[in-house]
Amino acid sequence: MSEPVELLRTQVDLAGLMRVLGNNLYSTPHVALRELVQNAHDSCVRRQLEDPSPFEPMIVVTPDPVKRTLTITDTGAGLTHDEIVKYLATVGAGYTGKLRAEGRGGEALIGAFGLGFLSAFVVSERVDLFTTSYQEPTLGWHFQSRGGERYQLGPAPAGLVGTRVVLHLGEAFALLASVDLVPRLLERYACMLTFPIHLGSATSDAVNRPAPPWRDEGDSPLLHRRRSLDFARRFESRFEPLCTFDVKPEADPTASANDVGGGPRGLLWVQDGATYGTSDNRNISVFVRGMLVSPDERDLLPPWAGFVGGVIEADALTPTASREDVQRDAAYHHLAGQIQGALISGLAHLAEHEPATWRRVLLRHNEALLGAAICDPRLFDLLAPDLKVPTSEGGLTVPAVRKKSGGKIHVSMGEQGGYEEILFRALRVPVVTGVRYAALPFCQAYAQRVGGAVVQLGTKQGNQSLFPRAEVSDAHAARLRALFHGERQEVVPARFAPDTLPLVLVPDRDVALKEILERDEADKKVSTAVLGMARLFTKTIDAGVEARLYVNLDTPVIARILAASGPAEEARAEQAARLLRGVAGLMAGRDDGASGEVGDHLAALSDALLALLKSA
Repeated sequence: MSEPVELLRTQVDLAGLMRVLGNNLYSTPHVALRELVQNAHDSCVRRQLEDPSPFEPMIVVTPDPVKRTLTITDTGAGLTHDEIVKYLATVGAGYTGKLRAEGRGGEALIGAFGLGFLSAFVVSERVDLFTTSYQEPTLGWHFQSRGGERYQLGPAPAGLVGTRVVLHLGEAFALLASVDLVPRLLERYACMLTFPIHLGSATSDAVNRPAPPWRDEGDSPLLHRRRSLDFARRFESRFEPLCTFDVKPEADPTASANDVGGGPRGLLWVQDGATYGTSDNRNISVFVRGMLVSPDERDLLPPWAGFVGGVIEADALTPTASREDVQRDAAYHHLAGQIQGALISGLAHLAEHEPATWRRVLLRHNEALLGAAICDPRLFDLLAPDLKVPTSEGGLTVPAVRKKSGGKIHVSMGEQGGYEEILFRALRVPVVTGVRYAALPFCQAYAQRVGGAVVQLGTKQGNQSLFPRAEVSDAHAARLRALFHGERQEVVPARFAPDTLPLVLVPDRDVALKEILERDEADKKVSTAVLGMARLFTKTIDAGVEARLYVNLDTPVIARILAASGPAEEARAEQAARLLRGVAGLMAGRDDGASGEVGDHLAALSDALLALLKSA
């Protein structure tokens, strides 16, 4: 027979649980201030819901560096003896949860898990709580605990209705009593709360005033812009905000901006600091029901927006138990879409209505915006006429490049100083530097959506477009090979502009890529999977020809060389060909190595000149 099955109750090690929750639930001790202010706020909400008597909701935070204490006082509902035992001193239970279960105050209440008070024990050697409930205004209670596992509870003189929590801070957390740090933390954590939060005394100015700019609908556009920039500076620690865009609620367009339960709203801004395509300075602070939950929720911004910051109120998001992050659920991803739409709309409005600021945005973030434009069709339509791509003539818009190049967009994948730069300076048309971030895909997207032809230099298709082959007799073809042939080079008779340029040596970049990937050193720099796929491609490349020398039959000097007859003329033609080969090599000498060393071409050029001088 098998042993009878037992039904047992799970045991809880309270001391261990308190240590785990108290020491590991929160990432920073600063959260203690946020959690206790949050509790004070919810106490004021509770009193508004339950006490018909008029009162002034208020929170006062008093740091005392001499006594090493931090005191949080509120004029909320207070606690009775039974409520202290049932809610305050019970992990995972809170009066806020009771109100939520009853369907009261759900949109205004912040707390959800009954864990916030634990944060007090993370930073304190001792916690004292003095409270008087609106239900028993003549009775006061004093709660005291060290570590949170045990506590003392006894009567105390009745005070004003509300609660006062005194944290006797541990030595390691003395900074929480700093009169410099606490205001900054309050401005950051609690700046969205509607109840005033005072520092030191109720007569001081509220630290969470003024309210966020999106709550004051009566502001003039100029005042709103100024207040928005001032508000953004409080959250943007590394850069100066250049301009701001509003994020407005979509859920209920008729709701008041002060309605805490409305749709997401907030502020985005463009950072006034130059960025590159790979820069990622995104930062976005997320508030849920008036309290900061995450100071850096960058994934709410699109990946291309590396130059954008923001502050968002989004009560539809669900905080984690520690309230230091939010869940990545459907509401989160929907909000990310709304933020992206607001950002694109804001950039469009800026381009149309604030041209001076728009020019500054383009100047600082042109390269990053090139990448952004190919990520979103709406952005492309907005940015395509104004963004500049790097060219041999400096930064130019693609419309300007097309105009100078007869409707074509020439793109080089080589370094500056190669044959492309010299060729196109001779032609007086710009060539786009395709190795720069997003330049090539942006040009390709432009050609597909707007018009034009992208000629990618160094590729088979691009070379055929630039240097169309010319039909020549077998004798002339053999003569050209004899005069101009080099190691692993193909001589190609062609006709191209300008007719003053006799030769162009074009390295085959596919062959160069094949050689790089097949070196042993590549294994150390490229992942095995990526390297394997790349080598499957390079296997199809014929490495026998690493460069092509295009000989321009429209050039008078080439025609003269081909027409040479007799020993003396043919000898001079051979020396001229050596001279031209040296020039062509120098034109391509700074490329990817396929054309040989610059010194070799200089030597060949010098030898050819000497030979010509001797024969003259």
